[in-house]
Amino acid sequence: MKLYPESAYIQLEFNKVKDLLANYCQTEHAHNKAANLRIHTRKEFIDTELRQSHEYRQLVTNSIYFPNDYILNLAKELKLLSIPGAVLVGEQLMQVRKLAESIEKIFRWFDSERRQAYNAMAKVIENTYYEKVIIQMIDEVLDDYGQVKDNASEDLKNIRMSLYRKRNELRRMFEKIITKLNKQGYLADIEESFMSGRRVVAVFAEQKRTVKGILHGESDSRKTAFVEPEETIELNNQVHELENDERKEVYRILRELTGKLSVYAALLSAYHSIVGEYDFIRAKAKLAADIRGEFPVVQDKAGIHLVNAYHPLLYLYNQRSNKPTIPVTLTLDENKRILVISGPNAGGKTVTMKTVGLLQMMVQSGLLVPVHPSSQFGIFKQLMIHIGDTQSLEFELSTYSSHLIHMKHFMENANGRTLFFIDELGSGSDPNLGGAFAEVIMQELARKHAIGIVTTHYLNLKVMAGKTAGILNGAMAFDEKNLQPQYKLIVGKPGSSYTFSIAERIGLDKSLIKKAKELVDEDQFRLDKLLNRTEQDLRDLEKKETELNKTIKENERLKKEMQQVMDKERHRQQVEVLKEQNRVSEEKIAYLKDMERKLKQLLIEWRKEENKNKVIKQIEGLLFKKNEQKVVSKMQKKIDSKFAEVGGDIKVGDKVKMKRNHQVGEVIELRGKRAVVKIGMLPMQVDMKDLVVVKEKEAEPDK
Repeated sequence: MKLYPESAYIQLEFNKVKDLLANYCQTEHAHNKAANLRIHTRKEFIDTELRQSHEYRQLVTNSIYFPNDYILNLAKELKLLSIPGAVLVGEQLMQVRKLAESIEKIFRWFDSERRQAYNAMAKVIENTYYEKVIIQMIDEVLDDYGQVKDNASEDLKNIRMSLYRKRNELRRMFEKIITKLNKQGYLADIEESFMSGRRVVAVFAEQKRTVKGILHGESDSRKTAFVEPEETIELNNQVHELENDERKEVYRILRELTGKLSVYAALLSAYHSIVGEYDFIRAKAKLAADIRGEFPVVQDKAGIHLVNAYHPLLYLYNQRSNKPTIPVTLTLDENKRILVISGPNAGGKTVTMKTVGLLQMMVQSGLLVPVHPSSQFGIFKQLMIHIGDTQSLEFELSTYSSHLIHMKHFMENANGRTLFFIDELGSGSDPNLGGAFAEVIMQELARKHAIGIVTTHYLNLKVMAGKTAGILNGAMAFDEKNLQPQYKLIVGKPGSSYTFSIAERIGLDKSLIKKAKELVDEDQFRLDKLLNRTEQDLRDLEKKETELNKTIKENERLKKEMQQVMDKERHRQQVEVLKEQNRVSEEKIAYLKDMERKLKQLLIEWRKEENKNKVIKQIEGLLFKKNEQKVVSKMQKKIDSKFAEVGGDIKVGDKVKMKRNHQVGEVIELRGKRAVVKIGMLPMQVDMKDLVVVKEKEAEPDK
């Protein structure tokens, strides 16, 4: 993106955002990227960087581990690796190994599922590959502490074995000498030491001529002399020679290993960039977490649709001070290109303008921004800004002259992909003349299809915005009663400067205010007063609308609760119906199972019983029990209509009724507890407790 002037990123405080981002960077690569943060104009670049930041923020939010723990700044080591004949020492080679190990973990982390889930992050490694030979080559030579292994070469193995034996021999020899000199009382307190890499004994200075050997020096106090005993000179020479051989062989091995790794110098540099790139993505994600950044929609056209947008730096400041931050909601597109914001000073006009500009630069730099996710950002190729007093002493330009020079650049270079911001358009000159020029400037910028925001106090610009297509008014809300700005943008209406209201509230002499009102054009005064009243009425309407929306939401909540209660009751009733149906079905199943069992029993009796009629009656009684009950019921009604129950003791000759089948007969004989009853022509024995004495009813006389 092309900025005008070059200090635009400072005026919009983009440099402060870059500093915040750099604080989260750990690698040199990420620090460099933050310091030279690019503002892209191609949608694919912007989408990729925004998605990478969004995906890493999801990892942080969900506490998912990503393997980029190592803080590796290996630019020097990798540069040496690419130089022929250079040698890396063990510590440097271990750093290279850590780099390869880190890349291995990253490649392993991106399995097939994660490559799909975190596609944008996976793009960082899509043009490279993991080479396991690098770690294998280093592990063959170095141990875990970066020391060359004994078996790195056969010569080194032999040298170290010889060195081990000679050092043991030297140690035993020294122990004998120290024991001998100690008995003679020649040794100082420290007994032995090393001088110039050779083992020596510490003797009192007056005995230095007594001990045969080479004098290597004396202590600062001149009380102790360091002597290499004659018996150990040859052994010390041999140890010193073997140590030189060891150093030469280790150097040769490290040089050979460095030469082998130099083949992969370009690949290792790519690894280093990958680790730095993921560190940079992590820094962007952490910055987004601090400012509540979201992933908005990016469109490849000019336009801005902000929903609940915050100025990130103001949000952080207010958060530290426990103050609320008022969000901005506005739309600028091909139909609404220029927003003219008016209102009192210190009401938030410039902050609103800076919020839009800073968020646009952040989005095109791949940074998540504090807006609602439904917000939409277009892509602009130019950003122009003019804020504050730009008087130039060097070129002897007045404030207004400098203002016009900037406006000239705006009008000559603006196009459909230009986003511009002008603070106090037309200021610095006569209001009438400056206002006229301001109208011309706005008309020209609208003709060039540029998109931007203008702040002003000029009445003619407010009137122009109300009647010119593509230009709309906006006002910063102001509490006239308490003289407090509300920092809230209201789009669609112009705002008053509250000149006389503020003067009255601060206690200025009323006579002076009256004189000032008399000097103002009556129409202009009435218009300003109308704007005041309109803004207050609009605020009252907004308050009532808020209360109405709150009531509607409460009704919706109650409706949902009632619906839930009704659904629960309907469900309970359905459950009860199903339970009853299941109970009836269970009774039927139990009846059928019982019937099946009885029929099987009757079948067995049929096979055993000779009197088949008896079994047939049982079957009929089982199958036609209900029909019998109906017949019995009819018979009972018939008998009850002719006979009345008398009761009492049963005697021969009494008429009796059988309780079970309701048949009536005459008792012809008593046999203990049983009676012989004649029913029709057939006598039968019946238990007396199943009989009741009856009397035939008298016939009713004819009416």
